[in-house]
Amino acid sequence: MVGNNEKKLLITGGAGFIGSALIRQLMSRTNFRVLNLDKLTYAANPKALVEVETNPNYQFKAVDICDQQALINAFNDFKPDAVIHLAAESHVDRSIECADEFIQTNIQGCYLLLQTSLDYWRQLNERQKSDFRFLYVSTDEVFGDIDENAKACDEQAAYAPSSPYSASKAAADHLVKAWHKTYKLPILITHCSNNYGPFQDCEKLIPKLISLGLEGKPLPLYGQGDQIRDWIYVEDHVSGLIKVLEYGQVGESYNIGGDCQITNLEVAKSVCRLLNTMVQKPHEYAGRFEQLVTFVADRPGHDKRYAINTNKIELNLQWQRKQDFQSGLEKTVKWYMEHL
Repeated sequence: MVGNNEKKLLITGGAGFIGSALIRQLMSRTNFRVLNLDKLTYAANPKALVEVETNPNYQFKAVDICDQQALINAFNDFKPDAVIHLAAESHVDRSIECADEFIQTNIQGCYLLLQTSLDYWRQLNERQKSDFRFLYVSTDEVFGDIDENAKACDEQAAYAPSSPYSASKAAADHLVKAWHKTYKLPILITHCSNNYGPFQDCEKLIPKLISLGLEGKPLPLYGQGDQIRDWIYVEDHVSGLIKVLEYGQVGESYNIGGDCQITNLEVAKSVCRLLNTMVQKPHEYAGRFEQLVTFVADRPGHDKRYAINTNKIELNLQWQRKQDFQSGLEKTVKWYMEHL
């Protein structure tokens, strides 16, 4: 992928939170042509792509990745130089309530996309085969719960998923690696920590806290809110994806994180502090949003801590974050206040 700024990228799940941020960044910073395949589930947000809809380098097709014939048609029509696979069911709570869609989309869908990509790749000429990439976007949750004092997970850490969601992502990770080792499909894998930023669905923690706070409703935190997560601003994540796509070594995995390990309670307090400064009376909780923080029964199998080491992408690919947690959160709270 290095050095060619006019590649054709087939992106799955491009109407989702991370996918739409990736497409916006690609359209504004590169000459890549993008075909976005998205099923348009509840988590999709077409409004996040309004600014790119008229870009001649962008096109969209409503496609379920579990529909192999639709995938084959898309590959044959578009003839991509690379695939970035983001489409996934991703909400842990939903996976606990009903795992079926997670198994179908995250495992079966990944398999069908891999097989379609392999069949397509095999008929390319040698130069095209060498240039082709299949980038699979995974999660730090595949590494499971790690002790509070343990070192952050590097790319060689053992997999130990806890939830149906993380187990389905781990299974797909193994499929991607197998298609590389067995069939030589040129793959790349990324593992990212918790994302936040504009256009994220309000079922996720940070937009949930902001939206409920603005409504003056309780801000629920599982247990005592002491679960530790690493947070990364979504624009930094997608810049890392582009860097891996262009410069990553085939067959390798790269962690993309925010170097920001904080508890969910600290996240809630940070949101409340920003709301305290940004929201004026007559809002009932202006200046005292922290009073809305409420602790609720913990969810089953809730991991205490995730943490990933990002030395590899920083040293080998010269990737750097542009936002720290405070600056990214300020942008995020301001955006939701203007758009809710």
